[in-house]
Amino acid sequence: MSKVIVVGAGLGGVSVAFELREKLSATVDIEVIHEGNEFNFVPSNPWVALGSRTREQVVLPIAPIFDKHHIGFNSSGVKQIDVEHKRLTLGDGSQKDYDFLVLCSGPKLAFEQIPGAGPEHGYTQSICTVDHAVKAHQAFQRLIDDPGPVLVGALPGASCFGPAYEYVLSLEYELRKRKIRDRVPITFVTPEPYIGHMGLGGVGDSKGLMEHQFREHGIKWVCNAKVTEFEQDKASFEVINDDGSIKSQQQLPYHLAMFLPAFKGSPAIAEVPDLCNPKGFVKTDKYQRALAYPEIYAAGVCVAIAPIEETPVPVGAPKTGLMIESMTSAIVANIQSTLAEQPATTEPTLSALCLADMGNTGMAFLAVPQNPPRNQNWTGSGRWVHWAKIGFEKYFFHKVKHGTSEPVYERVGMRMLGVSRLKPKS
Repeated sequence: MSKVIVVGAGLGGVSVAFELREKLSATVDIEVIHEGNEFNFVPSNPWVALGSRTREQVVLPIAPIFDKHHIGFNSSGVKQIDVEHKRLTLGDGSQKDYDFLVLCSGPKLAFEQIPGAGPEHGYTQSICTVDHAVKAHQAFQRLIDDPGPVLVGALPGASCFGPAYEYVLSLEYELRKRKIRDRVPITFVTPEPYIGHMGLGGVGDSKGLMEHQFREHGIKWVCNAKVTEFEQDKASFEVINDDGSIKSQQQLPYHLAMFLPAFKGSPAIAEVPDLCNPKGFVKTDKYQRALAYPEIYAAGVCVAIAPIEETPVPVGAPKTGLMIESMTSAIVANIQSTLAEQPATTEPTLSALCLADMGNTGMAFLAVPQNPPRNQNWTGSGRWVHWAKIGFEKYFFHKVKHGTSEPVYERVGMRMLGVSRLKPKS
């Protein structure tokens, strides 16, 4: 009997596990290893931070769902990977052998790179995990009681910018609802070379649309910003010229600061010889296989993807939801081929479809593929995006609860938009 182990039960992990179970024979043993017992729909975390969702509304106990679909589960995480013997040592001390290993472990949050950053050992808030979002909501409640300046943005090397834009515009909306917006100056501080870059070199007219939103809502912004330190009530940063020289050094006060960090790879994965780049991200080929170990596959944030372009302050390329599901579908198809003693030939399209809620409106981005040059490159906005994001949240929870990866109606709907997860085979 072949054994497939999936590391991680986030968006990528649950998607690949369910699709493996759908596509592979019942004689193939599938098990998911995760740190903790919950699935968190991370795109909902900004809502938790601002009080329109509770923690309980954006997480699911995942073990019973896996059990129902005959997928094994262990919640103790991975401590060590022995690639020579194809064996994992888990956090509870047990060991698991594998024939195929699928890494969907997500990132380690590198707050330690900036003194004073992070909600656990620093002064800033985060929405990267649901528990961080709960702490951010407590900080938001303190802001309501004691209004003052707010800073929102990302740290040098960050690759995930969409949630910061969602948070700052949704926060602005919540402050207006409470009629205290006039007492809360907001500044967006980002390493991006321009607003709306998002690590993607822009999508459609994302620059123009985002600048319009910020101007309309009175949000100031600072680009090419390299944050150097947070103190309890102020942030220090350098503004960098295009040639890499320092244009200015600035400090801004805050009552609340929410900054997204740079990511790096999981320590257990980063320690495997020849598996990862210096940041701990898995180096893969076009079939999502690890370059050094063909029995290991990777999807999602843990995959090494080069930046779109060189920027004065380093930024990374994001791995969005559809892009991750594109990777996982390719992985399943290629494991199927290998089990049938056929070569791996399936490539992901790596497209991106993003819905960014902004209070009572929103912006949508479609990039096919995610990295330029693109076949489709479109940005839209309107109240419909707000409702589409709510609908997508409910739909994805439905998929997880029912143990499915890509229902037929989703596949048909995406094709109507000119989007598919997999490249056609030549």
